[in-house]
Amino acid sequence: MVFWQEKPAFGLDATDVTILTSASEYRATLLSLIRNAKRRIVMTALYLQDDEAGREILSELHQASLANPQLEVTVIVDFHRAQRGLIGAARSEGNAKLYCDELEKTQSNVRIYGVPVKAKELFGVLHVKGFVIDDTLLYSGASLNNVYLQYEERYRLDRYFVLNQAGLCDAMCEFTAKYLLCSEAVPRLDVRPLPQFMDIKVAQRQLMKTLKSAQYGAARFSSGQALSVRAFLGFGRRANKLNRLIKTLFDTTERELVLYTPYFNFPAPLLRSLRRLLKQGKEVTIVVGDKTANDFYIDPTAPFSRIGALPYLYETILYKFLKSQQKYIDSGRLNVYLWKDGSNSFHLKGVCQDNRLHLMSGHNLNPRAWGLDIENGILIEDRSGAIKDAVLAEKAAILANSRRLSGPDCLETMDDYPTPVKKLLGQAKRVKVDFIIKRFI
Repeated sequence: MVFWQEKPAFGLDATDVTILTSASEYRATLLSLIRNAKRRIVMTALYLQDDEAGREILSELHQASLANPQLEVTVIVDFHRAQRGLIGAARSEGNAKLYCDELEKTQSNVRIYGVPVKAKELFGVLHVKGFVIDDTLLYSGASLNNVYLQYEERYRLDRYFVLNQAGLCDAMCEFTAKYLLCSEAVPRLDVRPLPQFMDIKVAQRQLMKTLKSAQYGAARFSSGQALSVRAFLGFGRRANKLNRLIKTLFDTTERELVLYTPYFNFPAPLLRSLRRLLKQGKEVTIVVGDKTANDFYIDPTAPFSRIGALPYLYETILYKFLKSQQKYIDSGRLNVYLWKDGSNSFHLKGVCQDNRLHLMSGHNLNPRAWGLDIENGILIEDRSGAIKDAVLAEKAAILANSRRLSGPDCLETMDDYPTPVKKLLGQAKRVKVDFIIKRFI
């Protein structure tokens, strides 16, 4: 028995699982769930943005609360991300201004809290995902803004699973209440004066220490079903059960491993496992976004910002990987797909092993997720193939906008990059800080 099977599983029927394949479905489903909520809404995301889509979601939450004062409505976001503007914007109250203004206007029972993972956002953020609405879990790596919700034409594609499982929803809400909402380190962000990090510094240290050993409980669970789901939390480099689960999924693959990641930069342990699988004759499929589909991409005609060099850095890492694994590409064991759909962006993440184990997570399979951010994930075990067709349909929809790479020659190189990007990446390599940068992206 592998270690994760020791964790209690919540039983599912095939009808309890719905896999959405578009950002517009994600938005419509979320709005419908909020409007029909009866008992509880507990939403955790990196951020709820002050834009049209974010304001729409927040307005719906306030309306639901006012229509039903007994309804619990809790939103949890990253503490630092909520209190700054967009990258490059002037200093402001950030998204928290929206939260405060809306609560002052509506006087509803909506409550918005912020979790501070580190003293600065650069060194770690709240990357826990999942929206519990009554006994339904809408799980996605997406946050809440215009492109994630496809408020207009542009979208940022993610994965979207809707699970009807009361015990799983209870476990996620109990975790939130036990570890986050009861901590002095997790203050309200919708009430002025807005909290400063120095005010909660001592409590924050204790919370982070506690979270490194925290896990989802299972007050109500059922085991023995052919289709089941388990929830995992991961934080820190040591005793990180989500990291351990991901590594185990890699290492125990019998036939095929399918990986989705928006940022091609695998941690060293996962890269070693990938190479081992290929040597053993296993098949590996990796779907990654084109650099122009990266959410950090800046059009070369627009003013340059250093953050805009990141998509090019990811491409250089992918180039080296393809070059080193060319024989497996030629043999068909390694299939790397590059996703691109106009000006839209790619934010998918997850692991599918042997069409039987399916991990949905905000985990980007990169060093930052591996050691800095607080992550979670849900693992669906499908021993009878009950949702196999739905998972394959999701994969087909993703690959419809993807092209298979036959080798490194399918990618651009440093010589093709805009001059500011070329200069910045060259400087980083010369002073040998590129390996440090890769730990934070």
